[in-house]
Amino acid sequence: MKLVIAEKPSVSASLAAVLGADERKDGYFIGNGYTVTWCLGHIADYVYPEDYDEKYKKWSFPDLPIIPEPWRMAVPKEKKPQYKVLKNLLNDSSYEAVINACDAGREGELIFRRVYELSGSRIPIRRLWINSMEDSAIKKGFECLRDGDDYDLLAKSAAARAKADWLIGINATRAYTTKLNKKYTIGRVQTPTVMLLVERDEKIKNFVKEPFYKVVIGCPKIKAVSENIKEKSEADRLAAQCNGKTAEVISVKKKEKKTKTPRLYDLTSLQRDANRLYGYSASDTLSVLQDLYEKKLVTYPRTDSQYITEDMVQSVMNLIERIKEKYDFLSGYKQEDIKKLADNSKVSDHTALLPTEGSLSGEADLSVKGKNIYNLIVRRLMAAAATNYLYSETEVLIRCEGKDFKAKGKTVTDPGFKEVEEAFDKYMNIRQKKDDDSPVIAVSEGETLKEISAKSEEHFTTPPKPYTEDTLLAAMESAGNKEFEEDVERKGLGTPATRASIIEKIIETGYVERKGKTLVPTEDGYKLISILPDYIKSVSLTAEWENKLLDMEKGKYSEDIFFGEIKDMVQNIVAGCADIAPVKSEREVLGKCPICGADIVEYPKSYSCSEKDCKFVIWKDNKFLNSMKKKMDKKIAMDLIKSGRSRINNLVSSKGNKFTADLVINIDEGKVSYKLEFPEKKK
Repeated sequence: MKLVIAEKPSVSASLAAVLGADERKDGYFIGNGYTVTWCLGHIADYVYPEDYDEKYKKWSFPDLPIIPEPWRMAVPKEKKPQYKVLKNLLNDSSYEAVINACDAGREGELIFRRVYELSGSRIPIRRLWINSMEDSAIKKGFECLRDGDDYDLLAKSAAARAKADWLIGINATRAYTTKLNKKYTIGRVQTPTVMLLVERDEKIKNFVKEPFYKVVIGCPKIKAVSENIKEKSEADRLAAQCNGKTAEVISVKKKEKKTKTPRLYDLTSLQRDANRLYGYSASDTLSVLQDLYEKKLVTYPRTDSQYITEDMVQSVMNLIERIKEKYDFLSGYKQEDIKKLADNSKVSDHTALLPTEGSLSGEADLSVKGKNIYNLIVRRLMAAAATNYLYSETEVLIRCEGKDFKAKGKTVTDPGFKEVEEAFDKYMNIRQKKDDDSPVIAVSEGETLKEISAKSEEHFTTPPKPYTEDTLLAAMESAGNKEFEEDVERKGLGTPATRASIIEKIIETGYVERKGKTLVPTEDGYKLISILPDYIKSVSLTAEWENKLLDMEKGKYSEDIFFGEIKDMVQNIVAGCADIAPVKSEREVLGKCPICGADIVEYPKSYSCSEKDCKFVIWKDNKFLNSMKKKMDKKIAMDLIKSGRSRINNLVSSKGNKFTADLVINIDEGKVSYKLEFPEKKK
């Protein structure tokens, strides 16, 4: 018998169907010599400081730094029933091997290893590593299982990243919060990301627009423009000087140019396009993509590669032929040798994102977002395999009254991949600004142009644009590049798999807000960056650590050295806070305690009674409200304290329907519970 552990129930069901484990039990499938079960994502995690020692329940600066030794893990209450199933199976000596079938990446490895370690199992590990959930890929993967030991370095780097995030997040957050008496949430990657946004916002706010001028000359044949001129008087003088005069064509230079086809999508480049073209958040795109993967419609989502392997060339050629049959607007499609898409050296764990062959058989039942993301992936494959965009560029130099003016234009000779993209854009109802393909009217070198008209035009310098998720993802991906040598692999802030959650985290903590498509730092975001030393908010330092984690996966960097650096940073954070004079708490009073009458004040995690012996507390992380997609905010808390109820709109039912209800508080022996009461409908 073999035990198979996947990351989610839906993935387990797909694996079980292929393996013939068709009998459903409580928490697993069984049959044909296999037991297939699942982890419910991160089923175990590192415990909070208070689980190591009761004294850490109260945040106190003298207790810092907190550096666990040894590290402990625990399973949250809601996941314990499934963990019990896993533990029993992992300690069943009748299994000859346990197959790690969690997602083929750093996080999937961490999820499995934590459960395996916590269970105390000694069953030999095998690893399933697949790029697609298609039946054929699953079968091939089980025929080519590898030893679990082959992924020990990957597991070490995953654990190292998680521990580093815990150490810096816990210690920095407690250090600054206890010293400044205000909750400051600090993270190894999220804080430098806030820094990027604050720096950009400061440049926009401090930008002073400056005028500059151009002189445009023209005749029926052609128009040309001067270089930028600082002074208006100089531009007006030149325009007056040239108006009505003759000009000479000094040179006509024509160059044949090309724009190469785009690369295939990795996760980040897809998230960028989905945000730019549809306004989808990075988190939404990843969620939709995961669903497409589990439906066997696309390959592995969390990839950082934009290439296929060389042995995939023929299968991808077959895939392209199937796509041409399905999308009839591709009838005139021109294709290059797709070997250009293959590079084994640039595929580490997973290939670029591709549609699966099975996805082209019939129509899948997809949401609008699902269809759009799927079609983007098909669009990119067909564009990447198409011919280059070819055009001729003409540059004309014209001299009038001793000053030079230039005219530029281009003529498309082969639209190549851009024709493919435009055809898909029409099919997908995507509207994009088209390139200016206006040609320069034919003139000859040495030709005299008569009766020139001339005018001065005023222009202004423009500030940098606010970040959108598209441009922020690009900035995170390239963060710290200037500090590295040319041959160093650059991974920037976070990884393709984590960048979406980082963006959501800084929005959730209130340091950044969405305004339409743009991301803008809040006042709290500015305060956070203003109080922190450079080494905590350093973009380049964090990007360098991501590279070290990558090197750790490859056995090129020591885990001990990495932790030494992280521990040094934690010590520096605490030492740097030691000289900060504690700020006296001036907490806002929300009302009087319904139990003892003392003041109710806001704390980092709750709205609680200021009387230490009183048990009254309204937690901000309110599971009752969370289940209906609402958060416990200050207004709701104040309503509950004042009148025992709060009218809440746009609650979301388990079926996804929105509704309005009164949240009613009940206090029994100091314990707070909640219920809903529905307002009477108006006749």
